[in-house]
Amino acid sequence: MSALKEVILENTAPCISGDEFRQGMSALPGTVSVVTTGSGQDKAGFTATAVCSVSDNPPTLLVCLNRGASVYKTFENASSLVVNTLDAGQDNLSNLFGGKAPMSERFAQGTWKNLVTGSPVLDESAVSFDCNIVEMKSVATHDVIICEVVGIKQKEQAGALVYYNRGYHHLTKSSD
Repeated sequence: MSALKEVILENTAPCISGDEFRQGMSALPGTVSVVTTGSGQDKAGFTATAVCSVSDNPPTLLVCLNRGASVYKTFENASSLVVNTLDAGQDNLSNLFGGKAPMSERFAQGTWKNLVTGSPVLDESAVSFDCNIVEMKSVATHDVIICEVVGIKQKEQAGALVYYNRGYHHLTKSSD
């Protein structure tokens, strides 16, 4: 073991509580996305703020999904997904996909298309990243899904829906 690892292990402080962590995370703004997979009647989707760029070569991002989520099994068996980043004012879609509504009700809202993989792309999203799933890794209560981006659809004059301090905030594109 390296000396640095030994020092880190010796100086490890006790963990903070889940409540303390959630309070701290409420001060970390997150872009709101609806993550989707499937096709036809077998579509599934959920709201996420745990989405992050990993690399641009190859274009890769990660999505975190709680293993207790109702859509978990569908995503565990999926080969592709789309990260549909919501535009300012799409709070209703975030709430719909983040709640307990049946999938048929979730996908009845908005216009859905396909790009490369066949997973559902929200036509009204600010930007959609169509991805092949390349790896899933279990970490604590979640799976980290590593995805290679194979297609992008971006709205020209889009803003962003951001979740911060336990509420939605709308960012609009300013004119230059």
